[in-house]
Amino acid sequence: MTATHKALEQVDSNINDSLERLFAFLRIPSISTQAAHAQDCRAAADWLVKELHALGFEASSRETPGHPIVVGHRAGPQDAPHVLFYGHYDVQPVDPLNLWQTPPFEPCLMEGPDGAQEIRARGAADDKGQVMTFLEACRALIDANGALPVGVTMVIEGEEESGGTNLLPFLKANAGELKADVALICDTGMLDAKTPAITTMLRGMVGEEVIVTAADRDLHSGMFGNAARNPIQVLCDILSDLRDGATGRVTLSGFYDGVPELPDDVRRLWRDIGPSDEAGLGSVGLRWPAGEVGYTALEQTWCRPSCEINGISGGYEEPGFKTVLPAKASAKVSFRLVGTQEPETIRAAFREHVRLRLPKDCSVEFIAHGGSPASVVPSDMPQLEKALEALSEEWNTQAAVIGCGGSIPVVGEVKEALGLDTLLIGFGLDDDRIHSPNEKYSLTSFHKGTRSWVRVLTALAR
Repeated sequence: MTATHKALEQVDSNINDSLERLFAFLRIPSISTQAAHAQDCRAAADWLVKELHALGFEASSRETPGHPIVVGHRAGPQDAPHVLFYGHYDVQPVDPLNLWQTPPFEPCLMEGPDGAQEIRARGAADDKGQVMTFLEACRALIDANGALPVGVTMVIEGEEESGGTNLLPFLKANAGELKADVALICDTGMLDAKTPAITTMLRGMVGEEVIVTAADRDLHSGMFGNAARNPIQVLCDILSDLRDGATGRVTLSGFYDGVPELPDDVRRLWRDIGPSDEAGLGSVGLRWPAGEVGYTALEQTWCRPSCEINGISGGYEEPGFKTVLPAKASAKVSFRLVGTQEPETIRAAFREHVRLRLPKDCSVEFIAHGGSPASVVPSDMPQLEKALEALSEEWNTQAAVIGCGGSIPVVGEVKEALGLDTLLIGFGLDDDRIHSPNEKYSLTSFHKGTRSWVRVLTALAR
């Protein structure tokens, strides 16, 4: 029996123990964005250090200006490649609590609508369940064979859900210690429940908050309506100009500079493996794609840039009715970036767009909410083909190469600080309800995800 199959048998025979460890991790309410849970974040970091020590890793919890970052090292065979695995132990807040069918920090197994078993808890999919697939794969390889096939360094942070501002400085400060041949991130998903995938395209993001002020106080709309500027109307007019109504294209000056067109062969592949517009949007009660004319819904989320209004407020927003002319109105706007679009260039173009349309008697304030460029995995990356073969073997189907509409800034940060390309291999599903009540992680994702990492780490050693 090969070393790989010994480890796979170890995964299968110890799945219940693996679940117990995952459940212990999930019980820690490590909500990084809420100060009341700072000690819980520290407890999650300490729990990971203890687990890594048990696996023979040299591990420690490193202090940062925010929550600790866990670092662990275990050497592989001489001349074997070395991988850097990234994950995060912090989770999203649980509000609204009344929508949870089970307590968010009391993990349990439940039967899903399709009869399959689901792990239900906050953090089950994002990202504790995904992190534990990798840890349990390492455990199986070590228990079965006494060693890992490659050297492994783990960096598991506690602020991904609250901005992650301390990660990049930490990576840069410890670049020598964190040297590796490739980075691995398990914070993504599969194409579908039966098809594993490696994400090779991630969109970047720019977040902006804009506040328009007119009068020096709220006004009576009967006394001042028509005569005084209404900041809500001003802001609505400005925001409506962000897209061309006929084509759906974003109108910012130079917005599409650096945006590549999708190659025809990739477009054909995506249309073969991906859902139709109706099927993809049907899961959320919609049918017709918005945005740019001439692109499918999948193409628009995987490889096209976007502009979205994420929130708008002003005036009276409580129950009942009040005829007020507000002094201020605000909106939160995000841009998803592709290709070589530069975040600060897009931010500057947005601010110029607003200023050019601002009428007399109004002032504007901007608040930046982060920015990161898009990330693309090189198609000729040697580890990519090895990982695809390993995933295909485990799932008994051809692994897919996909894009992702979201943004994972750590991919760019790892490249900037450490010079590493990243393989994004995750086992989440579209219906895992991450960031929402009743978050879940498929038991199959957890089990076969662990088996997949056994195969991937072994393949990377070759």
